[in-house]
Amino acid sequence: MIVALIVACEVGFWVLLALGLALRYLARMPRTGAAVLLMEPLLELVLLIVTAIDLKNGATADGKHGLAAVYIGFTVAYGHYTIKWVDGHFAHRFAGGPPPVKPPRYGLARARHEGKLWVRTVVMAAVAAALLQIASWYVGDGGDTRSLHEWQLTALRIVAVHGVIALTYLIWQKKDPGRTTAGEEAARPPQKTLS
Repeated sequence: MIVALIVACEVGFWVLLALGLALRYLARMPRTGAAVLLMEPLLELVLLIVTAIDLKNGATADGKHGLAAVYIGFTVAYGHYTIKWVDGHFAHRFAGGPPPVKPPRYGLARARHEGKLWVRTVVMAAVAAALLQIASWYVGDGGDTRSLHEWQLTALRIVAVHGVIALTYLIWQKKDPGRTTAGEEAARPPQKTLS
């Protein structure tokens, strides 16, 4: 039941997002669209309550409860970012808005962007780990909470892997092929001009 609810919450997220943006831009009802978009967190609240009730009713704490916590953590960390990204593209495509700003592709700016995304992943893991710890306390000593602790370790692994990926953007910065540095300009042989 929890896995089906997670899928329903994910589908509901995109349905509410599409409905909210359609009301905002296509139907020219910005307040109604904003109200629909503000309903997004209710999905996670429902998932959290149902997960807690499932555990309280004696369900064995297992992978589906861990997945629910990670899903909620992901929505907390990346939900607003995703909505803002989709909103920018939707406004550009259907409401004549400016083209959405693309993330930087080169150099330190790209490394900074990747670092900010990694911080969001840290937030996701922290929220998930906290929810999993609360669920573990909720189940108590009498229940089997190994899978909840395994999901905490999974969240830490996700942070570590994403951290390594973000670090590569800092260590091996991709150079903009359209720009040259002053050092490269000085090293270039002088151009011969025909008179």
